[in-house]
Amino acid sequence: MGISSDNVHGLVLAVSSSIFIGCSFIIKKKGLKKAGDTGTRAGSGGYSYLYQPLWWAGMVTMIVGEIANFAAYAYAPAILVTPLGALSIIFSAVLAHFILEEKLHIFGMLGCVLCVVGSVTIVLHAPQERIIHSVKEVWYLATEPGFIVYTCIVVVVVAVLIFRYVPRYGQTHLVVYIGICSLTGSLTVMSVKAVGIALKLTFSGMNQFIFFQTWFFTIVVIAFCLLQINYLNMALDTFNTAVVSPVYYVMFTSLTIFASMIMFKDWDSQDASQIATELCGFVTILSGTFLLHKTKDMGNSTPVQPPVFTSPSHPSSNSNSR
Repeated sequence: MGISSDNVHGLVLAVSSSIFIGCSFIIKKKGLKKAGDTGTRAGSGGYSYLYQPLWWAGMVTMIVGEIANFAAYAYAPAILVTPLGALSIIFSAVLAHFILEEKLHIFGMLGCVLCVVGSVTIVLHAPQERIIHSVKEVWYLATEPGFIVYTCIVVVVVAVLIFRYVPRYGQTHLVVYIGICSLTGSLTVMSVKAVGIALKLTFSGMNQFIFFQTWFFTIVVIAFCLLQINYLNMALDTFNTAVVSPVYYVMFTSLTIFASMIMFKDWDSQDASQIATELCGFVTILSGTFLLHKTKDMGNSTPVQPPVFTSPSHPSSNSNSR
């Protein structure tokens, strides 16, 4: 059936978004490092990075990427747009290798290739975008029992992570910070898609901002984005960028696709072979990100050479050691 024009627009915007977001990780990390040298680190609850021009440059770059990503969701389904975020991992890993000296091992390069192969597979078999004529239709989908149950579970889990697990395990367990970002991110994407559709329809002559649903989705986007930025900063300041990017991608993408399946029912128009191919593509991407994660320190390790000559121990030292 081929790729629809809307999916092509979404693809171009998603790839552009990945380039900007991948670069923003590096720029923000540089800013966070500088801020940590002169004040309290973000990982320790400090906000000195707000005075760093580099961090703000990274934020601007990320905002540009997020705007492109925002627009992509208005044209293409989440199952197409979200997995392409793997490309940002490639850009951030490569740039971290050259700029931050977080070395990329040969297996990390293989992981990047797997991410690209999986992304191409998903792009070629992605479902067509659902035709929506009003933001009220999105509201109806969001208020169905299945998605309401998912939303309640996410809110409860995020609250538990923030108030119970962040103070105890935030500095030692990456999954705490990334879990908060990913869970709220899945709801953010659904709201972003709703606002994107509202803007698209408004620009075509059907004003959607006369409905309270559009403003509700907008508030959700702003609130959850601020929450994600805060905890993503903590994760970046505490853990290696080459770890944060792939783990965040895997959790965020998995939860977003799951949320999209519940809310927009993306797979209703596809047969079993198409769904299986998309899943294979997604698993390929997961394999690539796992490989990047597991080999993150290989490039930094230097083999320890045994000494050519070892001097014999003196009798006095042997007697002292006894």
